Amino acid sequence: MNTPEGGSARALKDVGEGRDGTGAERDADRESPGGSAAARTAGAGPGAPEADRAAGRPGRRGSADPVRALMHRHHALCAHAVDALEIAAGLEAHGVTDRTAARFRHRDVFSLAEELYARVPRADQDATGGGAGAPGGGTAAVPGTGRAGAGGPGAGEGCPEACIPGAGAGRAGVPAAAGGWGGRCAAVLQLLPGAVTTATVAALAALASPPGAAPPAFRAASATPAVRTAVGAVGVVLIVLAVRLAVRSGPLRARHHGTGARTAGLWVCWTAGYAVYGDWLLGQLLAGGPDLPSATPRADVATAVALSLAVLPAAGCARWFALRGRRALAASRGLEEFAARIRPLLLGATLLFLGALTALLLGARAALGSPGVPAPAVVAPAALGVLLFLARLLAVHGFAGAAATGLACAAALEALAPALVLIARLPGLTPLGLPVETLTTAAGPAAVPAVAAGVAALGLLGYGLRALTGACAHSPAPTGPAGTPRP
Repeated sequence: MNTPEGGSARALKDVGEGRDGTGAERDADRESPGGSAAARTAGAGPGAPEADRAAGRPGRRGSADPVRALMHRHHALCAHAVDALEIAAGLEAHGVTDRTAARFRHRDVFSLAEELYARVPRADQDATGGGAGAPGGGTAAVPGTGRAGAGGPGAGEGCPEACIPGAGAGRAGVPAAAGGWGGRCAAVLQLLPGAVTTATVAALAALASPPGAAPPAFRAASATPAVRTAVGAVGVVLIVLAVRLAVRSGPLRARHHGTGARTAGLWVCWTAGYAVYGDWLLGQLLAGGPDLPSATPRADVATAVALSLAVLPAAGCARWFALRGRRALAASRGLEEFAARIRPLLLGATLLFLGALTALLLGARAALGSPGVPAPAVVAPAALGVLLFLARLLAVHGFAGAAATGLACAAALEALAPALVLIARLPGLTPLGLPVETLTTAAGPAAVPAVAAGVAALGLLGYGLRALTGACAHSPAPTGPAGTPRP
């Protein structure tokens, strides 16, 4: 079970053709003196001698019971699985497709998993307090699905081990979906970023000294620049902590560690910072500035408030997608049918979040006194919000590396625009800044983050339409206690 996916797929192919070398053919031949009926049928090909046909000797192209060797090879997976869907997810993660299942005389992977589940005895359920997990691992039941979660920290990017019960560092007996006070606490934590951001904006507006600098919704008062800087720094730290708490609980909680989980936070901070201060910085660079140290950064307050408030609808859409995905997995009879059910769900969740975020952006700009803004000023934060939503959705379902790659591409494109403007100031390198100047002249500075985030979001959406259609992406993982370390 620990072999690479390619090697496992080749081994399964050999098993289907009777070349596994595990002795399954000999075991099948010993079941009856003359061999099984299936073996006699397989051996009676057009080129077999008449004597062989009459004697009913087993054929030479495969074992009488090819599934027996597969049972031995994946015995732990089959013995600890709660139902056939867990076995199907594990087989798919090891490279088994419907074409491979046909070599085992089954129409698809789901049918093969059902036979394996029926033939392999269950593991001792008393060893883990009623759960079907191996020692040191466990599975957690998901209400309404009849399935159990598997995997945990340490699962790889393609989540091959995440689909195998007992392979992760889960805890048995822990419910996968928190209800009651746990669900309410998660909802409160997801509201926390918006509340902290709004409080920070209100505090900075109350301390703003220049006339007209504060939004009309707040009363302006005089304060020293040092005090305003300190309040802003404290507010940024609190916002980062609030966002971290929000994504470590509820539907936005990542189940598996990935290769890019550690660096994704850096790209999120960069893209969010550019959404708030990027337009001002690029405008200053194009005008020949900024004039340091007298320049005062101008933040896009409405974007900051809307993005922080969007954490709650993002969690709601992620939960809706996860629940619908598991229901589709339970109702599907094949991988193609399951993929056809998942793709509309992903598109629907993305569009639903986009609509909620657009409403928050328009509402925040109206409340803060800046309703009349160009279209790119709304498109750019909306594209960034969709990018962050898709990245977190992929990370939640075990594809943290792809999520970090998409965020890194958007951050690189956003950093490239001001870098080209600065490089264009050098003698002989003026043409390098023409693309940025042309784009900003046509659509404003907000066009740069709109293009960067939009391209990256489309890339992640295309990747998700392919990656999230696998069964292993929807196998629920056990949820540990609140103190369990998470990325």
